[in-house]
Amino acid sequence: MADLSGELIDDRYQLIRQIANGGMASIYEAIDTRLDRRVAVKIMHPHLAQDEAFVNRFIREAKASAALSHPNIVAVQDQGWNQSGVPAVFLVMELVEGSTLREYLNERGRFEFKDAMNYLAPVLSALSAAHAIGIVHRDIKPENILISKEGRIKIADFGLARGEIIGSTLTVESSVILGSVSYLSPEQVQRGVADARSDVYALAIVAFEMLTGEKPFNGQTPIQIAYKHVNEDIPSLRSKRKEIPQALDELISRAAHRNPDLRPRNAGEFLSALEAIQGELDPKKNQMKLELDLPVDPIREIKPRTKIKDEIVQESSIEVKKNAKDIRRGEEKKLRISKRVRRNRKIALVLAIALGIGGWYTLVGPGSRIVVPSTVGGSYDEALSLLSPLGLTNVVVEKRFNEEIPAGTVIESRPSGGGRVETGEAITLVISKGAERYTIPSLVGLTPQAATAAIIKNPLIVGTRTQIYSDKIPKGFVISSDPLAGTQVRRNSTVNILISKGVETIPLASYVGKSGEQGLNELTEAGFNVESTYVFDEKVLTGAVVSQSPAGNSDVPKNSTVKLIVSKGSQYVYIPNIFSIQETSAVKALKDLELKVIVKKLGVKKIKQVTNISPKVGSKVKRGSKVTITVG
Repeated sequence: MADLSGELIDDRYQLIRQIANGGMASIYEAIDTRLDRRVAVKIMHPHLAQDEAFVNRFIREAKASAALSHPNIVAVQDQGWNQSGVPAVFLVMELVEGSTLREYLNERGRFEFKDAMNYLAPVLSALSAAHAIGIVHRDIKPENILISKEGRIKIADFGLARGEIIGSTLTVESSVILGSVSYLSPEQVQRGVADARSDVYALAIVAFEMLTGEKPFNGQTPIQIAYKHVNEDIPSLRSKRKEIPQALDELISRAAHRNPDLRPRNAGEFLSALEAIQGELDPKKNQMKLELDLPVDPIREIKPRTKIKDEIVQESSIEVKKNAKDIRRGEEKKLRISKRVRRNRKIALVLAIALGIGGWYTLVGPGSRIVVPSTVGGSYDEALSLLSPLGLTNVVVEKRFNEEIPAGTVIESRPSGGGRVETGEAITLVISKGAERYTIPSLVGLTPQAATAAIIKNPLIVGTRTQIYSDKIPKGFVISSDPLAGTQVRRNSTVNILISKGVETIPLASYVGKSGEQGLNELTEAGFNVESTYVFDEKVLTGAVVSQSPAGNSDVPKNSTVKLIVSKGSQYVYIPNIFSIQETSAVKALKDLELKVIVKKLGVKKIKQVTNISPKVGSKVKRGSKVTITVG
């Protein structure tokens, strides 16, 4: 495929330089002109763009990565077809500047077993996130595990991934051909099926290679290697290296078992087992939600009845009867009249005495006392408007709580309505104070003893005392009350108080010498804020923690900030031998070492080669130093 450097893809992505080239696609460093950021653009070779299966693989890679959000997975940001300029099917990915695990293996040969576990943990964490939503990678190998310059580990190339949320269009044959035979599980070779346990098998083979520096099976042809995966168990790690812990040897052997049912079910289970081994090797490792409404009317005074009329009526009836009986005897008539006159005289005397007594009672005696009007249901002012005209001005007010009658309403009077009082005698009005309520005082910041004293000043009861963590209220002081301050409550209500236990602290493990990625993930999960700073270090492995603050193996407040200083590896590089190499390749090789290249050109040759380099080959220089090459 021709080099497309300089092309503008989809009117957005300006290709800068080619950084990788494979049998299926080429990858370019590019600038997203719309968002002004550096990205990686993967462009399918033109002769494959007509093959629907390969195009579907591109689309599946975009879907798989888009379905995942994990710090250890290379993010795919865009996918499409170039509509203008060079025809191209492309993916736009996060640009990871660094190396592949394969390049690390080629350089180092093998890893120390603690370093290997630190590198495997973030890979397993990423695969665990994929397996949790049903996505299987199906092409785990060192070439697809990237390590950035800062030591961040990322899984790339979900092109062979499959799952319910992304679909599956590749045939069994094409998936086997596209996959790497050295890492294919027996079930993929025999039946062309793959699930999460197949990724576990592939990563176990990668772990074997990291720990021993070699693959478990070798052969002259891919068929021979595939045959061994199906019919042979991988060698014991301890047969290659005695210092490897027995538990780690057994875990890798189980993960690479030919029977998938005997392997860890998914990457999450594999990761848990690996972390358990790390915890055993390092015991200090951190083992890391009725209302009255009556009108007030003046009472009407009723005059006493007399018996005069009744007696006259009775006398008349008696007189009629007597006249009827004595009609025949005229002589006796005068005698009876005389008796009647005498009786009437007696009655008149009695009436006169009664009238005299009544007059005395009304004008001088008890009848002269004032009748008290009814004031119940009215206000105090309304009661005074009734009492004052009667001369009842000596009013005593008594207030009383009442749950049903509104405040300010007269509940009763003494004497009650209809009673009589002497002029100037006191009238007592009982007025409602409304419902009996007490206000919860503010207790925030008080000691429990002071809070208790404030509560019992009112007829309230101190309830439970509950302690919780607080990053705002010091230990031993009140955070809040239940009910809250200012709430109106009844007499004898219970008030519960919440007391601070102070700032919650949690154990902080030491990550010095361990993977910075592991520290970032575990500390964040434990509730810390992590700030990572990357520095050059001549002694500490790239990606490992040089130092941390606060120091490990101590208790620190939750949500506090932990600062990790992570190694970027050596600050120095050696000038490589690039004599007789073409100019573009030489410049790329030096820039990959983070060196600044100055090119001096001689002659008229179209394709120029390196004829001299300064500093000389093998010189140890700092990254970022200037290197001058002469080409001709």
